[in-house]
Amino acid sequence: MDAVNKPRSIIRISSGRAGMPLWCRRTHDRLRWYQVVYRLLYRLGLNVWQRGTPPADLITMVDGPSPLPPGRALDLGCGTGTDTIYLATHGWDVTAVDATPKALSIAQRNATAAGVTAHFIHGDVTRLGELGVGSGFTLLLDFGCFHTLPEDRRTAYVHGVTDAAAPGATLLLYGFRRPPKAAPLHAGVTVDEIRSRFISSGWELVKAQRSSIETPAARGADERFELWCYLLRRADAA
Repeated sequence: MDAVNKPRSIIRISSGRAGMPLWCRRTHDRLRWYQVVYRLLYRLGLNVWQRGTPPADLITMVDGPSPLPPGRALDLGCGTGTDTIYLATHGWDVTAVDATPKALSIAQRNATAAGVTAHFIHGDVTRLGELGVGSGFTLLLDFGCFHTLPEDRRTAYVHGVTDAAAPGATLLLYGFRRPPKAAPLHAGVTVDEIRSRFISSGWELVKAQRSSIETPAARGADERFELWCYLLRRADAA
């Protein structure tokens, strides 16, 4: 759900089907204050944003009447891996990035329990090039990550996501329009900001609409804070 503004080193871990190895990248530079907030909330078990099911738009896109063909997917701010695991069980080759070690540890265990493999990376979603995630992703998913980034990292996020996306790729992005008053993070994004940041980088805004999803610990949050879903498509290669 968050981002870490740091360089990385690599450690090998095992997870997934039959104990297949995954790669997790760990960082050692200083933490920014909002990163500390996420780590503390996970430590205290206060991850109220945790969901048990993927959003309906993603399910329709992957398992609906006209599903996307499975390819490479990038889950930005994957948290405990709900969407990563869903995609992996439907044949997608998933790379998942998050800043919080405990979240990734839980996601890894969940993937193992589900009998699927994903590539979990600990690092900053605004530094995808430094993390070595690669390119050619046909589906990119962001549920509540971009809207928590500070203003000075949002342009870097857009550039990194654009570089990682294949021509014609789909980006499904969710965020609150109105942040909670007590939120320690920026926690907000508008249609106008999505247009201004993404269209100039070669994306088309296909759909922008109110959305809804329940979390056990924060029922009704999507209504109070106005959860929106943005569907964008990367321009085809010339």
